[in-house]
Amino acid sequence: MMQRSLAAVLCTTMLSSPLAAQDNMDKLTNMQKTDATFAFVDQGGERAEALRAIVEHINVPDGFEVSLYAVVPDARSMAMAPQGTVLFAGTRKDKVWSIVDRDRDRVADEVKNFAPSVTFDIPNGPCFSPDGFLYIAERNRVLVFPAAEFFFEGPDPAVGVVVAQGELIPPEEESFNHTARVCDIGPDGKLYVSLGQPYNVQPVEKLEMYDELGIGGIIRMNTDGSEREVYTRGIRNSVGQDFNPATGELWWTDNQVDGMGDDIPPGELNRQTAAGQHFGFPWVNGGVEIPEYKDVPRPEGVTFIEPQLELTAHAADLGMRFYHDDSFPEKYHGGIFWAQHGSWNRTVPVGARVMFTALDEEGNAAGAQVFADGWLNEATGEYRGRPMDIEFLPDGSMLVSDDFAGAIWRIAYVGMPAE
Repeated sequence: MMQRSLAAVLCTTMLSSPLAAQDNMDKLTNMQKTDATFAFVDQGGERAEALRAIVEHINVPDGFEVSLYAVVPDARSMAMAPQGTVLFAGTRKDKVWSIVDRDRDRVADEVKNFAPSVTFDIPNGPCFSPDGFLYIAERNRVLVFPAAEFFFEGPDPAVGVVVAQGELIPPEEESFNHTARVCDIGPDGKLYVSLGQPYNVQPVEKLEMYDELGIGGIIRMNTDGSEREVYTRGIRNSVGQDFNPATGELWWTDNQVDGMGDDIPPGELNRQTAAGQHFGFPWVNGGVEIPEYKDVPRPEGVTFIEPQLELTAHAADLGMRFYHDDSFPEKYHGGIFWAQHGSWNRTVPVGARVMFTALDEEGNAAGAQVFADGWLNEATGEYRGRPMDIEFLPDGSMLVSDDFAGAIWRIAYVGMPAE
């Protein structure tokens, strides 16, 4: 079955036309070798020691401990392979990293670039299907790597194209801003991809086009790229999503408008219960009306869904995950952890921490609380690190990616000390 699935993907996702800087794609889709070589990241030396020095500043609840899992430059969104052999981390540059802990001592032994024969363009968003297909959402393309958990050992992995270059969004809408895509495979087996709109607030004249294409929303499609549709509307820029394993509902974080002051609009944690729901942007953001759209008619017959949580303004809430393991204490089971990347334009910096919310009996978020902080030096306003995403190892311990420090941190529950 795996061989048939692999063949189907490769046969149906061949590039339709040659692309600049993609000289190896034709070879790879035809299972041919290239001359690409790996770039390895040293896991020892002064850099690793400097990162370990940050650990003493990170605060976690009693019974937890923090350690350096891996040195990973520009580490962003993460995806753990289904069999737990390798972790993939995207970046906002041109690399995807594979991170391996071969001796299972919970410290990475090897970090190298994945698929060095492929030229990536902001490959921020990796995600896995349950049967081991790795999807990578780039600025304007989606690739699939069948059996990536095994092919990562060589520089020339099997690869297919789900959405061809220039077809995720119109090329003229490509931007340097809000281009970090994330993806996920839903309970329906479809691929969900976020499409942040590239402006602080999009121009009114682009509103109809963006709504039709799903820019400023989340789109879903079959895993071969067919039957694309807009699943979520009214988002400014979401860089974190996950499905509640108990209900199948999609949850996601959203970033807020800049330039309205230090304390508004708040960030958002959202719960989506049906396809097509609208969450208010660009008319409202975190319940705050956006001045540019005050006199623009709202969509007729549409009710805006309010956020589950309104969060600290400009803390930049990004990657999130439901906790469905059991190594953490019971109060964390079934709840949501998410990363606050930290503010960039606030007069007093905030964020750079990991947050948590439990869910109540009705499945709603029951308030935000700080789980881990200390990456922000509050005395100087300097960042020691900036958490970006959350993932979990097979033992249930947490991984936190950090694109500022260039690291992945591990937070594990080791139990309360004996009295």
